[in-house]
Amino acid sequence: MKKIFLLTFCLAAFFTLDGFAQGAYVPFNRDYYHMLERYEILDGKNNPSFHTGFKPYRRDHVAAFLDSLSEADISRSKADKFNFNYLSNDNWEFISGETEASKKPFLKHLYTKPADFYHYRDSVVDIHINPVLYLAAGFEPGIDEMRFRNSRGIEIRGSIDRKVAFYTFMTSTQTIFPSWVKDFAEHSGAIPGEGFWKRYNETGYGFFSARAHLSFNVTRHIEAQFGQDRNFTGEGYRSMILSDFSNPYLFFKLNTKIWRFQLTNLWAQQTADIFFDNQGRPTDKIRYPKKWFAMHRLGVNLGKKLNIGIFESIMSDQFDWNYLNPIIFYRWVEHQGGSPDKLMLGTDFKWNMTRGMQLYGQFALNEFVFTEFFELEGENSSRNKHGIQVGYKYIDVLKIPNLDLQLEYNQARPYTYQEKRPFQSFSNYRTPLTHPLGANFKEAIGIIRYQPEFLPRLFATFTGMYQFYGDDPSEEVNFGKDVLKNRTVTNTGKGLYGHYIGQGVENTVIMGNLNLSYMVKQNVFLDLSHSYRKRTAEDLSSPESTNFTQFSIRVNMVRNDFNF
Repeated sequence: MKKIFLLTFCLAAFFTLDGFAQGAYVPFNRDYYHMLERYEILDGKNNPSFHTGFKPYRRDHVAAFLDSLSEADISRSKADKFNFNYLSNDNWEFISGETEASKKPFLKHLYTKPADFYHYRDSVVDIHINPVLYLAAGFEPGIDEMRFRNSRGIEIRGSIDRKVAFYTFMTSTQTIFPSWVKDFAEHSGAIPGEGFWKRYNETGYGFFSARAHLSFNVTRHIEAQFGQDRNFTGEGYRSMILSDFSNPYLFFKLNTKIWRFQLTNLWAQQTADIFFDNQGRPTDKIRYPKKWFAMHRLGVNLGKKLNIGIFESIMSDQFDWNYLNPIIFYRWVEHQGGSPDKLMLGTDFKWNMTRGMQLYGQFALNEFVFTEFFELEGENSSRNKHGIQVGYKYIDVLKIPNLDLQLEYNQARPYTYQEKRPFQSFSNYRTPLTHPLGANFKEAIGIIRYQPEFLPRLFATFTGMYQFYGDDPSEEVNFGKDVLKNRTVTNTGKGLYGHYIGQGVENTVIMGNLNLSYMVKQNVFLDLSHSYRKRTAEDLSSPESTNFTQFSIRVNMVRNDFNF
């Protein structure tokens, strides 16, 4: 019975569908979403109907936001006009005005619109079909074997009766990762963002990707989505609340928008910790264990510039009907039922302080003891578990069109996302649900994006990163970084106090990535990137450093940067 709650909830909502045009969700892509969000920052105030705190966005909402920009007092560069045209073409079925038709359709019926290989639209059915391709070749000094990626697939989206929107994405991939990504996969037994894999030759990986969802309106102000995908909370490059680093999972989501408020409810079934053999494969062929995740976030626009969100999320090793209540306080449910489930709560914000500048941040609290949190009883308690993010965005730096800067600081104290009971850590298929490092770290990120006026099809992005974290000297010792370990079994020789960020084996990572992407046609990109990564650690006799250069061709796929 507990395994059909998502389907039951979805069907109950389905039969109350309201008659408004529906749009599938735009896959979360940091470059794409930055194009959208920079318009709001340039305007210097929040769009009342376009909340950005929970991603991804629906295409009809993106189109409505683009339509609203025609009335906004925003000076636009040539690159901005190019981006506006690109985004409008990408969501053309919902744009109120005219959008481009292809100048040279292929075989009369293919690519009649720049964004669609094939589309068909009448009063009942709206369907858009596109090929998916990612071919990449890369090289690391001192390694003879070429790093590569070969992904092929299909993407389909559309709607039925303008009431139910659908989206599906399928690819098959064979790849050989850069050395640090391979080390992560071998250690965790999971591919970042994908989870399950099979061995390809001796050093590569093969995996099949599939994401799909249905979306519809329950009423004029309540939207629903049911599917298998990832979600992201916040305005940052990272998220300390819920990120897209783990693999897709089954979920049901409700968005309720009334006046200045948006309430987002998310219920998900995720994959619990799996035991692996020495090949990184599950030891058994039985069904993987499941766990249950519930989250709600209330976001509100306070005035025209400030948005504040408060959230609560819970991870449980067993299904509990109490968590289906969309407006209940989870902590009360825990107290009433004697539940040991893993609870996280906190807040996030964005402040469009002036035209072209935005401050944002997050605070995620896992455990709170007043006297220990404020160090009235003892310094650095292991129960003082929280994550912090502070960020700054500056659009059109020094009035240079389309030169954008983003600065971000993240940290998480030891043991923040761990738990003492099995299957309750904030993880999904052995990968963190929030930050790639797990916990016990400090991180500073700087991102510079530039799109030249004379060549708006070229996108240049530089990402610089500094990380400091404490690792475990062995599997038996737990200094608080690995989210899969039991927080009560540490073997560190420490008691309740004296825990600090960086405890254990100190590691420092310095990384820089420069990427040049050229849009040949709508959603067809040529990429040239170079990454430099250097790791120093107490247990290394000399630093580990590597350079990785890659060239790729992408069609309707998100670029992979490996910035961790």
